[in-house]
Amino acid sequence: MTNRPPGAPVAHGFPHLDTVRSAITALYRRLSADGVRAYATSLAPVDAAFGDEDDLHLGAQRVARSLVQHLRLPDARMIVGFRAMEHAASVELTAGPEYFIELNDRFRTHRRDIGAALAHEITHVLLHRLGLEFPGTRANEILTDTTTAYLGTGWLLLDAFREDATSRQKLGYLTPEEFGYVLAKRAFAFDEDPSPWFTSPQAYTAYTKGRQRALDDLRRPPLTAAGWTGRRRYAKDRRYAQDHPEAGPDPNVPYVFETGPQGLRVSFPCPTCHQRIRLPVRGRVSARCGLCRTRLECDT
Repeated sequence: MTNRPPGAPVAHGFPHLDTVRSAITALYRRLSADGVRAYATSLAPVDAAFGDEDDLHLGAQRVARSLVQHLRLPDARMIVGFRAMEHAASVELTAGPEYFIELNDRFRTHRRDIGAALAHEITHVLLHRLGLEFPGTRANEILTDTTTAYLGTGWLLLDAFREDATSRQKLGYLTPEEFGYVLAKRAFAFDEDPSPWFTSPQAYTAYTKGRQRALDDLRRPPLTAAGWTGRRRYAKDRRYAQDHPEAGPDPNVPYVFETGPQGLRVSFPCPTCHQRIRLPVRGRVSARCGLCRTRLECDT
């Protein structure tokens, strides 16, 4: 996990959104819809709480055990240590069942963020056991951050984001807004509101921005929840596709029209898991995503 130096600028916005969405799709494909729903309840704040009066090593082991149980790794044993290092944390990925996690020495005095660092590293163990990875270090770390957030422990990573006039801190590879986006996607999927758990005002602000972007996913045509402007653009593009079947896709919109033996069809990403869905163009229709099983009301 990256260790951003205190005071270093924090990137904002949604520069990794395509990789984040691919990570959510990959997670559903690997675990199945039922497997993802097994994580419908997030880690409780009390399970990651770490007071200054707690013993450093015993407290770190306690939080690690809570994360192991939440991530359904019952036979895994985490051995947590501290040392001077460039990164915030690292884990040695072996065959197990013991895994050695090293945390940066600064967590000796920044104990409330130990849970966030451990959440990321223990998710590395989960993905290692699942055999799920992306090519390249950066893409794989984005997969890890996304999985951490989507499976119910990543709110700790966003809550570790703090920024004021004199100092800044952020853990992980995603921007704060991207963490907010993934947490909001999870909140919509499992009817959960993580906002009361944030102790950082900056984390709450980032969550609201990410939530707005996640809401946009639910309001894109051909979904019936799309706004008037989107529906009008969709109708125009549909007419053009009917009149020009040889035309290629427009990269500025999420849907693609396809002409085949059975007539015009439209494909678009599922707003929950981003698996592409293909439907015939025939007006209002109810559909269910074959991957995450989300029921969608559409006007094709």
